[in-house]
Amino acid sequence: MTSGGDSPGMNACIRAVVRTAMYNNIEVIGFLKGYEGIIDNNFIELKNESVSGIIQKGGTILKTARSARFMQEEGILQAAKNLKDNDIDGLVIIGGDGSFKGAIELSKHIHIPIVGCAGTIDNDLVGTDFTIGYDTAINTVIEAIDKIRDTAESHDRVFVVEVMGRDAGLIALRSAIASGAEALLVPEIKYDTTNLILKIKNWRSTKSSKIIVVAEGDQSGGAFKVAEMIKQNCPEFDIRVSVLGHIQRGGNPSCMERVNASIVGFNAVKALMTGHKNEMVGIVNKQVVFTPFEKAVKHIQKLNNDLEELIEVLSS
Repeated sequence: MTSGGDSPGMNACIRAVVRTAMYNNIEVIGFLKGYEGIIDNNFIELKNESVSGIIQKGGTILKTARSARFMQEEGILQAAKNLKDNDIDGLVIIGGDGSFKGAIELSKHIHIPIVGCAGTIDNDLVGTDFTIGYDTAINTVIEAIDKIRDTAESHDRVFVVEVMGRDAGLIALRSAIASGAEALLVPEIKYDTTNLILKIKNWRSTKSSKIIVVAEGDQSGGAFKVAEMIKQNCPEFDIRVSVLGHIQRGGNPSCMERVNASIVGFNAVKALMTGHKNEMVGIVNKQVVFTPFEKAVKHIQKLNNDLEELIEVLSS
């Protein structure tokens, strides 16, 4: 099943799970729309031909959803019953923080092994260098910012660009570096209006464009509030806001995405076959590792200090 927000590379992971299982004579079904599908007993049989031609596609062929019913004990018990009634021997969940917290609760009511594949554009799980979807998302962001910069330079404007990142600023951080942004606002760094305004006022007069990248969950309250604050303190600047929104979730997965998703999906099946349970499969320093769900869902709140300094130096 795929659960939570969709991310590019989920289909590549589904493909790897199915084909690895079929190679080992294991039957596979796919529950549709995440935990909602398990509660409703809504599934399809998956074979090699079911996953042909999907490795390059964004989204998920199994659909996904955020299940309010699964947050209630009644929904969890119904899901557990359906898994038992269908004689399920193991479950692979492709998703993020909420999906794995759901797996922890489900495992209290059913004793089949559950293995997770980290599928989220936010890259906010412990136990893997890159989650499925993150690389494609940041490439989508920098492509958009590159185009925004063309307009910014033509009109000598300041653009405040909001990217996804409700709890984590990792999309904002790397995309800000790669796009040459002049400033960055993320949830992990304390918001300081005075320093931001001072930096803006001290921008070189020769700068033809000014890009500020804001994660949606930043303490400032988002791109529109940042833009309004700049207008009040720096009326000489022409300010524009661009909220990139859900385009960050879509698109064809990058080469890195497809390879990593395939590695993770392949190893998820092998993990079930060798007795792993309640663990997430990840890749750390190019090695496959397994992290208990309880540890994987604890967010990394501190950003890389070197990357923070890098933005400050290179944007001067």
